Amino acid sequence: MASPSPAPAPPAQARALTLLRRPRLWLLPTLLTAVLAFLLSLLYMGGIVNPNRHLHGLPIALVNGDQGRPPAGQQQNLGTRITRAVTSGSSGSSGSFDDTAAWRPLTRAQAQAQLDSGKVYGALVIPADFTDRALALTTTQATARPTLTVLTNPGKGSLGSSLASRITTATAEQASRTVGRQLTAAAGPAAAPATKLLLADPVQVETAVGHPIGDNSGIGLTAFYYALLLVLAGFLGGNVIHNGVDGALGYADVEIGPLHTRRPTVPVNRTQTLILKMVMTAGITLLSSSLVMLACVAILRVDASHLPLLWVFSYCATLAVGLGVQAINAAFGGMGQLVAMFVFIVLGLPSSGTTVPLQAVPGFYRFLSHFEPMRQLGDGVRAILYFDARGDAGLTRSWIMVAVGFAVSLLFGFAMTVYYDRKGHRRLTPQPD
Repeated sequence: MASPSPAPAPPAQARALTLLRRPRLWLLPTLLTAVLAFLLSLLYMGGIVNPNRHLHGLPIALVNGDQGRPPAGQQQNLGTRITRAVTSGSSGSSGSFDDTAAWRPLTRAQAQAQLDSGKVYGALVIPADFTDRALALTTTQATARPTLTVLTNPGKGSLGSSLASRITTATAEQASRTVGRQLTAAAGPAAAPATKLLLADPVQVETAVGHPIGDNSGIGLTAFYYALLLVLAGFLGGNVIHNGVDGALGYADVEIGPLHTRRPTVPVNRTQTLILKMVMTAGITLLSSSLVMLACVAILRVDASHLPLLWVFSYCATLAVGLGVQAINAAFGGMGQLVAMFVFIVLGLPSSGTTVPLQAVPGFYRFLSHFEPMRQLGDGVRAILYFDARGDAGLTRSWIMVAVGFAVSLLFGFAMTVYYDRKGHRRLTPQPD
């Protein structure tokens, strides 16, 4: 009886030092890492490195409520003259206002409506008695200095509100100096030194909140972070589902620590796989969006009203991102996760307008903001959290863009998988049981 043949010797194990000598092993990871680091630096920092340089056309309301009579020899009162100087870009003899603000002459009621809907970042209010109080300073009947009121809108974000406040305060101070020169000339050289000192800068600038938000609103930043959470929940959830389904169907290896498994391949085409992943995304997103809202609102006590609407919006927004991730992965394969990261996160954050106003970022990011998901979700969340869920505060546009995101994800994803299936591009050769 023949003796059994000896078992073949196992192949020799490669050593790391040997593999490190292969240039091809280094080439692709090095190139990808360098390109990604370079692009991330440019795209992230490019949107915020100098908001003042790019600031242009920040919408600010200008309210002229001055009802005083014009000074002697003039046809307009001081409030009207300030309004004309600001809106025409002229500050009088001392220089000129720049174009950082887009001033909107409004009534007090109109200005409040635009503050409440987030259409303006702040307001400058000239009161009804401005001219009377200013002219009284040149007489013995003065009782108080004239005032200009700067209204802020923290719901537009701390940086946006701060930029508007700075512009509005600087405009009010410049107007004070212009009025001061006029009053000094009217008082004449015989005025007392103390009077001349007062008239040099006669206007008192007061700051108040034009549209208050809750104490637990992160000074207007909770909308940004909540919208970012929705994007991350959709992005991470979509990729987890994508990888989990591929592992369960035998199209990808599953490794957990030292454990490695490869399941038998289930014969299924790309289109049916995408249907499976999208249906699972729709179901699992119910849990993830609910937990995001539970953690933020119930546990952390974030100020939030319209809770049913916030939940529906959170689910639809997260699902739109998740479906987009599935479509991109189906189209680009292994590179899909990187492509999705750029689409939803890398390009989305600097163009969202929720931290840095779009009026203060370079034109490239303003272009991206028309379709980048982060801006659309940020506008919707901000409207719900801070502006009483008003449609004209950005919620209507946000809903429209979420619907567009659904349609684009479905059309793009299934167009690519149907094309691949018809061309016979199978994902992997099925593995036996």
